[in-house]
Amino acid sequence: MSAADGARTGAPRRPRGAGAPRAAKRLGAPVPVTVRADPSTGRPRRVDRLDVEAVRESWLVEDRWWTTVPLRRRYWEVVTVCGRDLTVFRDLEDGRWWRQR
Repeated sequence: MSAADGARTGAPRRPRGAGAPRAAKRLGAPVPVTVRADPSTGRPRRVDRLDVEAVRESWLVEDRWWTTVPLRRRYWEVVTVCGRDLTVFRDLEDGRWWRQR
């Protein structure tokens, strides 16, 4: 094996016949949802057609505030009446709701 194959450099070898590496695929992309929330607290009461039985946790994310595209989201981890655990968030810049996969 030669140095060009990575034997001495410790570089990982690519299998013969392997083409260019594939582009990374984004995992867990959020999907839009319809949320009915309490007008005074913002707490989700219903996500799509599922009533919310309990809120496990809520947190605020503020990032990229120094850019022209800041990120401001209020996340809610909720449990629906059928026992499903969902994480939803409201984009505080545009007001839309999303479900994290």
